[in-house]
Amino acid sequence: MAWLQDHMGIFAEMAQHGHEQVTFCYDRVSGLKSIIAIHNTGLGPALGGTRMWPYKTEEEALNDVLRLSRGMTYKSGAAGCNFGGGKAVIWGDPAVDKSEGLFRALGTFVQSFDGRFITGTDVGTAAEDFVWARAVTSYLVALPEEHGGSGDSSLTTAFGTWHGIRACAQEKFGSPRLKDIRVAVQGVGKVGYRLCGYLLEEGAEVTVTDVAQANLDKTTAAFKVKVVPPEEIYGLEVDILSPNALGAIINDETIGKLKAKVVAGAANNQLAEERHGDELHRRGILYAPDYVINAGGIIQVAEEFPTFSRERAMKRAAAIYDTLMRIFAIARRDGLPTYRAADVMVEERLAGVQAGRLWVRRKGGTSGSLQRS
Repeated sequence: MAWLQDHMGIFAEMAQHGHEQVTFCYDRVSGLKSIIAIHNTGLGPALGGTRMWPYKTEEEALNDVLRLSRGMTYKSGAAGCNFGGGKAVIWGDPAVDKSEGLFRALGTFVQSFDGRFITGTDVGTAAEDFVWARAVTSYLVALPEEHGGSGDSSLTTAFGTWHGIRACAQEKFGSPRLKDIRVAVQGVGKVGYRLCGYLLEEGAEVTVTDVAQANLDKTTAAFKVKVVPPEEIYGLEVDILSPNALGAIINDETIGKLKAKVVAGAANNQLAEERHGDELHRRGILYAPDYVINAGGIIQVAEEFPTFSRERAMKRAAAIYDTLMRIFAIARRDGLPTYRAADVMVEERLAGVQAGRLWVRRKGGTSGSLQRS
């Protein structure tokens, strides 16, 4: 009874943010400890990646999956995809705890949702991990191309982020051209690395940082960029700060250091709290809502249904430019911070559909043959 009383707050949290379902998954043999959260299925089955992270506590893992699943609803809605929002987290160290049994167990739990939840890679997981899960479930996206998936989504994400940055330049500086624009790229992993290439092709001046030396070595070997320590990136005299690592980087500690006129990058959940979006607005710093500008990944996997087209995915990712311009127009019209203007746009779309309808799998079909019941 004491345990139940301690955890009654979960239902209050779900009610506050509109979550439909939270499932705790445990497999004794593989050691899997996972939480799957479905936020909203009004637009379609919940779609969201699986993050593997060495969380300090169960509460930290729960907070992460609730926050990320809600973000996926808004990301899908903003991107015009017919999917809802969901997420899975695995409590473990991706460097030492991965195994075939772990991902087969995860796949079994995913299969139990019968198409209501579809997953793929996220921080700490790779496409190859889900080849193991594929043995027990078909509700997967972004598998390697040789296994029938669309492959690495970082190319589409970086491409869409580049177009989003061009929209920000148009809004803030009066032109989408990035020649001589100073950009600080925080995080040069898969997405940040590719983004540097697009920026430099346009003639931008790029400064980078990363906590992983291997990422920096790869980037400096390929591109002419300046490197600074991670703690210096916030205070640089640049036009655009582009966060492309983990979230919550716009916070009480960093926001006062910012000298950039624009914050636009592919990292998820860049605002530690919504009030930090209000503060960016107050300071006159243009913010590209993260779930809008980084939607290239979800656009790519959504385009796997029924048959993947790279050309179609890239065309839709380029349209992130137009989506951001609509959001900026709403923000100007209503005097709103851009993060709130983006929410308004998505909430209007969600309000226009009938929520709570079930999604089923056609007899003999796969995750590519989902339809409304």
